[in-house]
Amino acid sequence: MDIEYKSIREFTPQELQELFLSVNWSSGNYPDRLVAAMKNSATVFTAWDNQKLVGLINVLDDSVMTAYIHYLLIMPEYQHAGIGKKLMEMVIDKYKSFLRILLVAYDRETEFYKHCGFEIGEEKVPMFITSLWT
Repeated sequence: MDIEYKSIREFTPQELQELFLSVNWSSGNYPDRLVAAMKNSATVFTAWDNQKLVGLINVLDDSVMTAYIHYLLIMPEYQHAGIGKKLMEMVIDKYKSFLRILLVAYDRETEFYKHCGFEIGEEKVPMFITSLWT
């Protein structure tokens, strides 16, 4: 498997829909909004197998202090091949001068993020107002 990593923010709706729905994320039902969201993200790193988008991480930031990792998705058939770890390393390297890099993790993903250097915040609870279920 020869994965190519890119820093881009331009996608077709179909590329994003296929990736998001492959991991059952309801955001995939809004591909046009995902296209706009990626264009408006501070950083988007992607993983490609030839012309196929197989992984993506995006970051929202305030330019100096805080970077929020919003999405990290890897198509199921490409998981456990180091792609997510590589995308995370790219983000951590880019934002190494920031004072805070944070994310919200679902319970089943916390071990992966711990291996990437994140810690579970004590006395902190993620809170949402959302109509998305994933």
